[in-house]
Amino acid sequence: MKRRSFLKVVSATGMMIAINPSMINQVLRADDGRLYKSYARVQLLNAEGTPMTEQMLETSENYVFNYPYEGTTTLLINLPNESAKDVSLKDEFGEAYLWKGGVGSRRTIVAYSGICPHQLTHINKKDSFITYRKKGERFEGHVVCDGHTSVYDPEHGCKVMKGKAPQPMASIVLEVGDDNTLYAVGVLGPDKYHEFFKSFRRELKEQFGSKRNAKKEVVSTAVAMRLSAYTQEVIQL
Repeated sequence: MKRRSFLKVVSATGMMIAINPSMINQVLRADDGRLYKSYARVQLLNAEGTPMTEQMLETSENYVFNYPYEGTTTLLINLPNESAKDVSLKDEFGEAYLWKGGVGSRRTIVAYSGICPHQLTHINKKDSFITYRKKGERFEGHVVCDGHTSVYDPEHGCKVMKGKAPQPMASIVLEVGDDNTLYAVGVLGPDKYHEFFKSFRRELKEQFGSKRNAKKEVVSTAVAMRLSAYTQEVIQL
């Protein structure tokens, strides 16, 4: 997904200034309704430390990497089908934003926050109730949080298809480099990071040594590994 420049009016002069999301770390709302927060451009590596490319991602497999913080997980999927384009979504308060679709040669690579917006069930090192369902599994082709059975459509920006979730899962914005390597660059849509850090202080301290360590932003590289290798137990009900 290519990032666009945004325009900001400086009131004193009326001058229009172009701002690129990668240059600042704040929420930007564009005229088309997109909600975007930029973070460091982080290169994805595989478990062996090699730069991750599209060809390394097995179709329909669940991969996980930590982004945009050391203590927050992201679900990475190479979908079997091309994703939709320019999907209009809304947060729980009705604010609209635009999901541009997946990346890669077939627009099948997508990434979403590993935090369910219903009650903050999340992918962690002990267990995961959140998975993308492969062919033949219940809710095939969807991301499911089995904490309370919220079902999301990853081909359409992880919009809610079933359950009590009040809004889509936040999307982690990806880019593909000239050498076909993958990068995470920001978060699109409403995230739950503030509530997550507030609610799981004890768990984060156990896993990362302190809440401060968990809240460190990832700034250079992130290892994307299979979900089964990241967590001790994958739970599907």
